[in-house]
Amino acid sequence: MISLIKKGSNIIGIDGAIAFTILSRIIQAGGGIITLIFIAKCLTKVEQGYYYTFGSILAIQIFFELGLSGIITQFVAHENAKLIWQNRTSFTGSEESGSRLSSLLRFTVKWFGVISVLLFLGLLIAGYFFFGVFGKNDGDINWQIPWVILSITTALSLMVSPLLAFFEGLGRVKEVAKIRLVQQVVQLSLVLIFFSLGLKLYSSPIAAIAAFTIVPIWILLGHKIKLLRFIWDKMGEWQVNYRLEIFPFQWKIALSWISGYFIFQLFNPVLFATEGAIVAGQMGMTLTVLNSIMALSFSWMTTKVPVYSELIAKKDYNQLDSLFNKALIQSAILNAFALVVFFGVIFALRYFNIKIRGKNFADRFLPYFPLFLMMIPILLNHLIASWATYMRCHKQEPMMLQSVVIGVCCCISTISLGHYSGVIGIIAGYLLLTFLSFIWTYFIFINKKKEWHNEK
Repeated sequence: MISLIKKGSNIIGIDGAIAFTILSRIIQAGGGIITLIFIAKCLTKVEQGYYYTFGSILAIQIFFELGLSGIITQFVAHENAKLIWQNRTSFTGSEESGSRLSSLLRFTVKWFGVISVLLFLGLLIAGYFFFGVFGKNDGDINWQIPWVILSITTALSLMVSPLLAFFEGLGRVKEVAKIRLVQQVVQLSLVLIFFSLGLKLYSSPIAAIAAFTIVPIWILLGHKIKLLRFIWDKMGEWQVNYRLEIFPFQWKIALSWISGYFIFQLFNPVLFATEGAIVAGQMGMTLTVLNSIMALSFSWMTTKVPVYSELIAKKDYNQLDSLFNKALIQSAILNAFALVVFFGVIFALRYFNIKIRGKNFADRFLPYFPLFLMMIPILLNHLIASWATYMRCHKQEPMMLQSVVIGVCCCISTISLGHYSGVIGIIAGYLLLTFLSFIWTYFIFINKKKEWHNEK
């Protein structure tokens, strides 16, 4: 039986890292469904709107991180390819790579320490302004203290997240996936407990701060801190030059990420401001499931980034393409299947008028037509993100112009169509722009692949 499971796992491309990541996503998806039920049961429709709009505003951390975590993983992986590991905490090999690795670690700690403080202040100001202006007619919604707690937790998480990216670059993808799984389980369990205790909007912030503590404990109590100290002390004459090496790559990534914010995170705030908290809550709950589907299927890609980067560093393009194409097909099939299942579940809930503790759970999601229209971009964006990941592993960012143009157009489309046509206008504009982005990205991918690999 075990051998059959292993054989099946190999066929669909599941290794240890993917297994833990998938398990985390399954728990996230399954737990997410349970959480949705608790939200429908424990929060009013107005509170649900606040709950999901919180997440959209918290996403402004993109403006502070600027894509640096992913860059760190790729740079570390390129240096790691030239090192020989003696054990879990030490290596030999290129002194230059060891020194550059040390400089990367020092830069990472200092950079993210500063921007985490700035993020906290930015979130605090943005939240109090937005909800203070657009939520003034929502009655007695206690959002202030939960928002402060969420702001603190988000800033602290940003401070330690690059260390996880650093470990992934060193090839510890399985370990990082495992600790993220533990975080997921702890946070989910606590959220459900706190909802049951009637903590309402306090539930998620308190659960998040408890789950955050797991990563520092994992680093401090294991061999990881010894490894970090070893790398820290490897500092020599060779350093990664931020201005010459990272910044030319990062500013392009940053523009892409910022554009992504305007594509994915504007829906809830715009709907909150134009149609109210209830519609924003429906969009938020729908996007939660759809984004979970995308995250689950994209696990096939994210866990392979260090491998892609190493193969590129070795110029083994045949193995790179073979691995990438296999992962792309497997993940796309999973994405499409999960979308069909989700739509079927919502249809069944509405058709049979299934209620949960007297409440119509399906009404917390978007109606059929806008729901279907939102599903199409999820599959297209999976393919877009996969091609973009492949290209960025080359330490190049050819997606900048495309991302900026689509991001600006989506921002204009969301705000203008949201104002005049509501949720249907927002989704229709988003679908059209995603289709154009899909075509544009495909041609970039094909042309850059030929250029970089010297293909005819």
